[in-house]
Amino acid sequence: MKILTLDVGGTAIKSALMNNGVMESPYEMPSEGKQGGPVVLQNIRKIIEGCAEYDAIGISTAGQVDSEQGSIIYANENIPNYTGMQLKDILEESYHKPVFVENDVNAAAIGEAFYGAAVGQKDFLCLTYGTGIGGAIVIDGKVYGGALGVAGEMGHILVHPNGLRCGCGLQGCYEQYASCSALVRKSYEANPAWGSGRVIFKEFYAGNKQAEQIINDWIDEIILGLVSLVHIFNPSCIVLGGGIMNEQYIIDRVNRLLQERIMPSYRCVEVKHAKLGNNAGLYGMLATVEQKLK
Repeated sequence: MKILTLDVGGTAIKSALMNNGVMESPYEMPSEGKQGGPVVLQNIRKIIEGCAEYDAIGISTAGQVDSEQGSIIYANENIPNYTGMQLKDILEESYHKPVFVENDVNAAAIGEAFYGAAVGQKDFLCLTYGTGIGGAIVIDGKVYGGALGVAGEMGHILVHPNGLRCGCGLQGCYEQYASCSALVRKSYEANPAWGSGRVIFKEFYAGNKQAEQIINDWIDEIILGLVSLVHIFNPSCIVLGGGIMNEQYIIDRVNRLLQERIMPSYRCVEVKHAKLGNNAGLYGMLATVEQKLK
Protein backbone atom coordinates (compact mmCIF):
# COMPACT_ATOMS: atom_id res chain seq x y z
CA MET A 1 0.00 0.00 0.00
CA LYS A 2 1.21 3.50 -0.84
CA ILE A 3 0.24 6.21 1.62
CA LEU A 4 0.95 9.88 0.96
CA THR A 5 1.71 11.48 4.33
CA LEU A 6 1.86 15.19 5.09
CA ASP A 7 2.80 17.12 8.25
CA VAL A 8 1.38 20.65 8.13
CA GLY A 9 2.77 23.37 10.37
CA GLY A 10 2.59 27.13 10.45
CA THR A 11 5.99 27.40 8.77
CA ALA A 12 6.44 24.31 6.60
CA ILE A 13 4.73 21.27 5.16
CA LYS A 14 6.73 18.04 5.20
CA SER A 15 5.64 15.12 3.10
CA ALA A 16 6.68 11.63 2.08
CA LEU A 17 5.27 8.67 0.20
CA MET A 18 5.20 5.61 2.43
CA ASN A 19 5.51 2.59 0.14
CA ASN A 20 4.67 -0.50 2.18
CA GLY A 21 6.10 1.24 5.24
CA VAL A 22 9.25 2.53 3.53
CA MET A 23 9.68 6.29 3.30
CA GLU A 24 10.20 7.55 -0.25
CA SER A 25 10.50 11.00 -1.79
CA PRO A 26 10.70 13.10 1.40
CA TYR A 27 9.93 16.73 0.59
CA GLU A 28 9.48 20.02 2.40
CA MET A 29 8.00 23.31 1.27
CA PRO A 30 6.83 26.50 3.02
CA SER A 31 3.27 26.27 4.28
CA GLU A 32 2.86 30.07 4.23
CA GLY A 33 0.69 29.68 7.30
CA LYS A 34 0.64 33.38 8.13
CA GLN A 35 -1.21 33.96 4.85
CA GLY A 36 -4.08 31.84 6.14
CA GLY A 37 -5.78 28.49 5.85
CA PRO A 38 -6.82 28.83 2.18
CA VAL A 39 -3.18 29.38 1.16
CA VAL A 40 -2.08 26.40 3.26
CA LEU A 41 -4.75 24.32 1.50
CA GLN A 42 -3.37 25.42 -1.88
CA ASN A 43 0.08 24.24 -0.83
CA ILE A 44 -1.30 20.92 0.38
CA ARG A 45 -2.89 20.50 -3.04
CA LYS A 46 0.45 21.20 -4.77
CA ILE A 47 2.06 18.34 -2.87
CA ILE A 48 -0.80 15.93 -3.54
CA GLU A 49 -0.90 16.79 -7.23
CA GLY A 50 2.85 16.24 -7.46
CA CYS A 51 2.44 12.63 -6.34
CA ALA A 52 1.52 10.31 -9.20
CA GLU A 53 0.34 7.20 -7.37
CA TYR A 54 -1.00 6.60 -3.85
CA ASP A 55 -3.84 4.71 -2.17
CA ALA A 56 -4.66 7.05 0.72
CA ILE A 57 -3.66 10.39 2.25
CA GLY A 58 -2.73 10.98 5.89
CA ILE A 59 -2.40 14.55 7.16
CA SER A 60 -0.88 15.57 10.47
CA THR A 61 -1.64 19.23 11.13
CA ALA A 62 -1.25 22.03 13.64
CA GLY A 63 -4.44 23.03 15.43
CA GLN A 64 -7.19 21.25 17.32
CA VAL A 65 -8.52 18.51 15.07
CA ASP A 66 -11.75 16.51 14.93
CA SER A 67 -10.12 13.33 13.66
CA GLU A 68 -13.45 11.61 12.96
CA GLN A 69 -14.70 14.43 10.73
CA GLY A 70 -11.22 15.36 9.51
CA SER A 71 -11.81 19.03 10.27
CA ILE A 72 -9.97 21.82 12.07
CA ILE A 73 -11.80 22.71 15.28
CA TYR A 74 -9.49 25.59 16.18
CA ALA A 75 -6.21 27.05 14.94
CA ASN A 76 -4.36 29.98 16.47
CA GLU A 77 -2.81 33.01 14.83
CA ASN A 78 -0.03 30.91 13.25
CA ILE A 79 -2.61 29.84 10.61
CA PRO A 80 -5.45 32.38 10.50
CA ASN A 81 -8.72 31.38 8.79
CA TYR A 82 -7.90 27.69 9.26
CA THR A 83 -10.47 27.12 11.99
CA GLY A 84 -13.46 25.18 10.69
CA MET A 85 -11.80 23.93 7.51
CA GLN A 86 -13.23 20.56 6.43
CA LEU A 87 -9.94 19.13 5.17
CA LYS A 88 -11.08 15.54 4.79
CA ASP A 89 -14.22 16.39 2.82
CA ILE A 90 -12.46 18.92 0.59
CA LEU A 91 -9.61 16.60 -0.34
CA GLU A 92 -11.67 13.44 -0.75
CA GLU A 93 -13.99 15.30 -3.11
CA SER A 94 -11.04 16.51 -5.17
CA TYR A 95 -8.85 13.41 -5.27
CA HIS A 96 -11.26 10.49 -4.68
CA LYS A 97 -8.97 8.77 -2.20
CA PRO A 98 -9.54 8.16 1.54
CA VAL A 99 -8.14 11.03 3.64
CA PHE A 100 -7.33 10.91 7.36
CA VAL A 101 -6.50 13.97 9.47
CA GLU A 102 -4.95 14.12 12.94
CA ASN A 103 -3.48 16.74 15.27
CA ASP A 104 0.28 17.02 14.79
CA VAL A 105 1.32 16.12 18.35
CA ASN A 106 -1.11 13.21 18.46
CA ALA A 107 0.37 12.00 15.17
CA ALA A 108 3.89 12.36 16.54
CA ALA A 109 2.90 10.33 19.62
CA ILE A 110 1.47 7.60 17.39
CA GLY A 111 4.67 7.62 15.34
CA GLU A 112 6.81 7.27 18.46
CA ALA A 113 4.52 4.49 19.75
CA PHE A 114 4.83 2.40 16.58
CA TYR A 115 8.34 3.22 15.41
CA GLY A 116 10.21 5.35 17.96
CA ALA A 117 10.94 6.04 21.61
CA ALA A 118 7.65 4.67 22.96
CA VAL A 119 7.60 1.26 21.29
CA GLY A 120 6.16 -1.17 23.82
CA GLN A 121 4.70 1.58 26.01
CA LYS A 122 0.91 1.44 26.43
CA ASP A 123 0.47 4.46 28.72
CA PHE A 124 2.66 7.44 27.97
CA LEU A 125 2.67 11.18 27.34
CA CYS A 126 4.25 13.04 24.46
CA LEU A 127 5.13 16.74 24.66
CA THR A 128 6.77 18.89 22.01
CA TYR A 129 8.67 22.04 22.96
CA GLY A 130 8.94 24.67 20.27
CA THR A 131 7.20 27.99 19.71
CA GLY A 132 4.64 26.67 22.20
CA ILE A 133 4.12 23.31 23.88
CA GLY A 134 1.93 20.62 22.38
CA GLY A 135 0.83 17.46 24.11
CA ALA A 136 -0.67 14.04 23.49
CA ILE A 137 -2.01 11.46 25.93
CA VAL A 138 -1.78 7.76 25.09
CA ILE A 139 -3.82 5.40 27.28
CA ASP A 140 -3.86 1.65 26.66
CA GLY A 141 -2.16 2.21 23.33
CA LYS A 142 -4.67 4.77 22.02
CA VAL A 143 -4.59 8.55 21.86
CA TYR A 144 -7.04 9.98 24.39
CA GLY A 145 -9.09 12.81 22.92
CA GLY A 146 -11.47 13.74 25.72
CA ALA A 147 -15.09 14.80 25.26
CA LEU A 148 -14.48 16.84 22.12
CA GLY A 149 -11.31 15.20 20.84
CA VAL A 150 -9.01 18.05 21.87
CA ALA A 151 -7.48 16.74 25.12
CA GLY A 152 -3.76 17.22 25.63
CA GLU A 153 -3.35 21.02 25.62
CA MET A 154 -0.49 20.65 28.06
CA GLY A 155 1.01 23.97 27.08
CA HIS A 156 -1.91 25.64 28.85
CA ILE A 157 -1.53 24.07 32.27
CA LEU A 158 -1.59 26.93 34.80
CA VAL A 159 1.86 27.06 36.41
CA HIS A 160 2.13 30.73 37.44
CA PRO A 161 -1.15 32.31 38.59
CA ASN A 162 -1.47 35.88 37.27
CA GLY A 163 1.69 35.29 35.27
CA LEU A 164 2.61 36.12 31.69
CA ARG A 165 -0.20 36.65 29.20
CA CYS A 166 -0.49 33.72 26.76
CA GLY A 167 -1.60 33.76 23.14
CA CYS A 168 -4.62 31.70 24.19
CA GLY A 169 -5.87 34.69 26.22
CA LEU A 170 -5.07 33.24 29.64
CA GLN A 171 -2.23 34.05 32.03
CA GLY A 172 0.54 31.92 33.50
CA CYS A 173 0.40 29.08 30.97
CA TYR A 174 3.13 26.44 30.96
CA GLU A 175 4.30 27.27 27.44
CA GLN A 176 5.06 30.87 28.42
CA TYR A 177 7.78 29.54 30.74
CA ALA A 178 8.91 26.14 29.43
CA SER A 179 8.72 26.33 25.62
CA CYS A 180 11.82 26.79 23.47
CA SER A 181 10.53 30.31 22.78
CA ALA A 182 10.58 31.01 26.53
CA LEU A 183 14.21 29.88 26.75
CA VAL A 184 15.16 32.08 23.80
CA ARG A 185 13.32 35.06 25.32
CA LYS A 186 15.18 34.71 28.63
CA SER A 187 18.49 34.22 26.83
CA TYR A 188 17.96 37.31 24.68
CA GLU A 189 17.08 39.38 27.75
CA ALA A 190 20.39 38.35 29.31
CA ASN A 191 22.41 38.96 26.15
CA PRO A 192 20.98 40.09 22.79
CA ALA A 193 23.62 37.95 21.05
CA TRP A 194 21.98 34.83 22.53
CA GLY A 195 19.04 34.78 20.16
CA SER A 196 18.53 31.04 19.69
CA GLY A 197 18.59 27.80 21.61
CA ARG A 198 21.65 26.73 19.64
CA VAL A 199 23.62 29.79 20.75
CA ILE A 200 22.69 29.56 24.42
CA PHE A 201 23.75 25.91 24.53
CA LYS A 202 27.01 26.74 22.78
CA GLU A 203 27.71 29.25 25.55
CA PHE A 204 26.73 26.67 28.15
CA TYR A 205 29.11 24.05 26.77
CA ALA A 206 31.85 26.68 26.68
CA GLY A 207 31.47 27.04 30.45
CA ASN A 208 29.46 30.27 30.63
CA LYS A 209 27.88 30.28 34.12
CA GLN A 210 25.16 32.77 33.21
CA ALA A 211 24.07 30.56 30.31
CA GLU A 212 24.09 27.54 32.63
CA GLN A 213 21.81 29.33 35.11
CA ILE A 214 19.36 30.37 32.39
CA ILE A 215 19.17 26.82 31.06
CA ASN A 216 18.79 25.25 34.50
CA ASP A 217 16.04 27.73 35.46
CA TRP A 218 14.26 26.85 32.22
CA ILE A 219 14.58 23.11 32.90
CA ASP A 220 13.02 23.74 36.32
CA GLU A 221 10.02 25.20 34.50
CA ILE A 222 9.81 22.09 32.32
CA ILE A 223 9.82 19.91 35.42
CA LEU A 224 7.15 22.04 37.10
CA GLY A 225 4.64 21.04 34.44
CA LEU A 226 5.79 17.42 34.27
CA VAL A 227 5.31 16.89 38.02
CA SER A 228 1.59 17.61 37.71
CA LEU A 229 1.24 15.46 34.58
CA VAL A 230 2.99 12.49 36.21
CA HIS A 231 0.75 12.67 39.27
CA ILE A 232 -2.40 12.88 37.12
CA PHE A 233 -1.63 10.25 34.47
CA ASN A 234 0.93 7.92 36.08
CA PRO A 235 2.67 7.28 32.73
CA SER A 236 5.40 4.72 32.27
CA CYS A 237 7.15 7.03 29.84
CA ILE A 238 7.21 10.67 28.78
CA VAL A 239 8.55 11.43 25.31
CA LEU A 240 9.88 14.97 24.82
CA GLY A 241 10.06 16.26 21.25
CA GLY A 242 11.18 19.42 19.50
CA GLY A 243 14.66 20.15 18.21
CA ILE A 244 15.84 21.54 21.55
CA MET A 245 15.28 18.14 23.16
CA ASN A 246 18.16 16.67 21.18
CA GLU A 247 20.36 18.19 23.89
CA GLN A 248 21.06 15.18 26.11
CA TYR A 249 21.80 17.47 29.05
CA ILE A 250 18.11 18.44 29.20
CA ILE A 251 16.88 14.84 29.23
CA ASP A 252 19.42 13.76 31.86
CA ARG A 253 18.65 16.68 34.17
CA VAL A 254 14.87 16.32 33.77
CA ASN A 255 15.07 12.61 34.59
CA ARG A 256 17.15 13.22 37.70
CA LEU A 257 15.24 16.16 39.14
CA LEU A 258 11.79 14.87 38.23
CA GLN A 259 12.43 11.75 40.31
CA GLU A 260 13.23 13.96 43.31
CA ARG A 261 10.00 15.96 42.95
CA ILE A 262 7.37 13.25 42.51
CA MET A 263 5.98 10.79 45.04
CA PRO A 264 7.95 7.52 45.33
CA SER A 265 5.08 5.42 43.98
CA TYR A 266 5.29 7.32 40.64
CA ARG A 267 9.01 6.94 40.07
CA CYS A 268 8.65 4.20 37.47
CA VAL A 269 8.35 6.97 34.86
CA GLU A 270 11.20 7.46 32.37
CA VAL A 271 11.73 10.59 30.29
CA LYS A 272 13.07 10.05 26.76
CA HIS A 273 13.72 12.29 23.79
CA ALA A 274 11.75 11.57 20.64
CA LYS A 275 13.63 9.28 18.24
CA LEU A 276 11.88 10.15 15.00
CA GLY A 277 12.60 13.87 15.04
CA ASN A 278 10.85 15.86 12.33
CA ASN A 279 9.49 12.67 10.75
CA ALA A 280 7.40 11.60 13.76
CA GLY A 281 4.18 13.05 12.33
CA LEU A 282 4.71 11.35 8.98
CA TYR A 283 5.27 7.96 10.59
CA GLY A 284 2.31 8.61 12.86
CA MET A 285 0.05 9.13 9.87
CA LEU A 286 1.43 5.99 8.26
CA ALA A 287 0.39 4.02 11.37
CA THR A 288 -2.95 5.86 11.61
CA VAL A 289 -3.95 5.20 8.01
CA GLU A 290 -2.87 1.56 8.17
CA GLN A 291 -4.97 1.04 11.31
CA LYS A 292 -8.00 2.82 9.84
CA LEU A 293 -7.92 0.80 6.62
CA LYS A 294 -7.56 -2.58 8.28
